[in-house]
Amino acid sequence: MTLALLFPGQGSQAVGMGAALADAFASARDVFAEIDQALGQDLSALMRDGPEDQLTLTENAQPALMAVSLAVMRVLEKDFGVSVNKAGFVAGHSLGEYSALAAVNAFSIADTAKLLKLRGQAMQRAVPVGQGAMASLIGPKTDLALAEAAAAAGAGAEVGVCVVANDNNNGNVVISGEKAAVDRAIEKAKELGARAIPLNVSAPFHCPLMQPAADEMATALATAALVAPAVPVVANVTARPETDADTIRRLLVEQVTGRVRWRESMEWMATEGGVTRFVEIGSGKVLTGMAKRIAPDAESLALNTPENIEAFAKSLG
Repeated sequence: MTLALLFPGQGSQAVGMGAALADAFASARDVFAEIDQALGQDLSALMRDGPEDQLTLTENAQPALMAVSLAVMRVLEKDFGVSVNKAGFVAGHSLGEYSALAAVNAFSIADTAKLLKLRGQAMQRAVPVGQGAMASLIGPKTDLALAEAAAAAGAGAEVGVCVVANDNNNGNVVISGEKAAVDRAIEKAKELGARAIPLNVSAPFHCPLMQPAADEMATALATAALVAPAVPVVANVTARPETDADTIRRLLVEQVTGRVRWRESMEWMATEGGVTRFVEIGSGKVLTGMAKRIAPDAESLALNTPENIEAFAKSLG
């Protein structure tokens, strides 16, 4: 059995996230305290009590999601003796790639929190609110080819940028860009047989409009302490396992404007990587649902409560 650990991205945040872990385990509380100190912010209180509109802000949601993921990892290690080395691969969806890298000791937790805080702020600064948009294309006919056709129909000199941002799985692809271009792509997608749902996001992530944010992250990552991960990280940009620190640093910059190749990443792990068990680490169950659709023959489960963490640890023997 080959195990892969998956780390969720933005959209999986919710008020109350991590509270049960903090109540049950001192090791989880220690992670939250470390992140609060690194940021100079009572993020753990915001996670527990809200308000939701503040937690949803990109600059707060990104480090908060990482905090819950790393708390789960610390509990597994300290309270149940489960090392990250049990995994054959790790992967994270967008910001979750930073969580994955921290989980395999490529980044320190404190540095990861600071980088994600900056990443959230930089992404928000890159495009004024209201100028960009994202939309999820959903339905049995929705695949990468349909999404690319819709994005191409929206893009053009007169309307602007529109690209595929997230190739999540067949039946769920996200487009991103300038609002007029995305609106036109939505109409095209409907003509092609997909449902198109505008997303309530503050910026158009993973598209060329994010280049100013990529430049900021390039500067920050150039001096960040990053070492080779203890377990290969399947990168969003390449959909392949990466272990070289300099390559990972470069790919994290490219990731800001690049496509999240999640479907390809999962397919590679399930086939070439031989993964038979996908375990989502942190808030929510979004990646677990995707895993069940992409790799139906593999086992998929989410770890975010004391009970399911304990059950998973026992299942490893």
